[in-house]
Amino acid sequence: MSAAITENTFMTEVCGILQENGFEGVSRCVEILVNEAMRIERSRVLCANPYERTDARTGHANGFKSKTVKSRIGSLNLSVPQVRGDVSFYPSALERGVRSERALKAAVAEMYVKGISTRKVTGVVEELCGFSISSADVSRSVALLDEELKPWRERPLESIPYLLLDARYEKVRIGGSVVPAALLVAVGIRPDGRRSVLGVSVALSEAEVHWREFLASLMERGMHGVLCVTSDDHKGLNAALNAQLPGVKRQRCQFHLQRNAQGYVPKVNMREAVAADIRAVFNAPDIKEAQRFLALTISKYKKSAPQLSKWMEEALPQGLTVFSLPGHVQKKLRTSNGLERLNKEIARRTKVATLFPNTEALLRLASAILMEISEEWETGKIYLKP
Repeated sequence: MSAAITENTFMTEVCGILQENGFEGVSRCVEILVNEAMRIERSRVLCANPYERTDARTGHANGFKSKTVKSRIGSLNLSVPQVRGDVSFYPSALERGVRSERALKAAVAEMYVKGISTRKVTGVVEELCGFSISSADVSRSVALLDEELKPWRERPLESIPYLLLDARYEKVRIGGSVVPAALLVAVGIRPDGRRSVLGVSVALSEAEVHWREFLASLMERGMHGVLCVTSDDHKGLNAALNAQLPGVKRQRCQFHLQRNAQGYVPKVNMREAVAADIRAVFNAPDIKEAQRFLALTISKYKKSAPQLSKWMEEALPQGLTVFSLPGHVQKKLRTSNGLERLNKEIARRTKVATLFPNTEALLRLASAILMEISEEWETGKIYLKP
């Protein structure tokens, strides 16, 4: 049977199910799509289509194994392709996102089982998991996840020339009260130019002690050779860096500096001009020009906005450290926006849970998400090319 006929039959079946059953047929269509994707992937791994004779073949198909996967749209009855020979194969469709999905379910389910859920959370559990849950189910899921995630958080590190640090807050129930907990995240750029999520920690605040302990744990795992740290300004973090990484260059995030500047602008109609002037400083071709533009900008606002002028004189030089770094890395290291995708992915998942039953649940979900992204980074395109 030709590929065109197979594809036509496949799509006809999917369209027929949707036409006949509407949204109620979506789960069946997903089953067909995933099964077909797994079959195609097996053919690519084997370098041969079914029944094809070719010298390029690396192994042979060996039938299918039934597997039920519980997903957000309900239980999916899948036929997992098997192989025999020297080649190993497991469909990426069943691997991708498994950890973060399990962690998210565990976090929401744990709230439900501990009796602290609301009617809304109960509905989320049913919609998200697609099946009923029990205390035993949650315990097993949590145990399996922790066995996989803890070694990743504690894995040995290497030389990390460039370090990016950030924190975000999530609501956690602690001692009967709901409090904001800080999720501390460290991203490193390795000597080969690839990014890696180095670690994650949950603390009750961004106080110096928590950042210091977090940085100390990274160094105990082998992080060394840090040349520059990019982050937002925070007293606790700055004090921790002085203690753990003294003498290391620091680049204050230019994006956050731009945003912070608006708090010192006395008139709304001045905001656009101020932003443009700061951009001119940051986009200067070299440090001498940046310092010249900065001096002119400080002088420009001395009378019309004295508080802004004073703030610029104290804060903006902290965003110019990047000019002392090699030219090919400056653009990527002048802001902490490289962590933006991490925060978006974490926020996308945590907004489903809305509230975590404990700090362990938050750490579990964040670790699962960050582990998946880090694996993509470490095997994907080089972030900082020489």
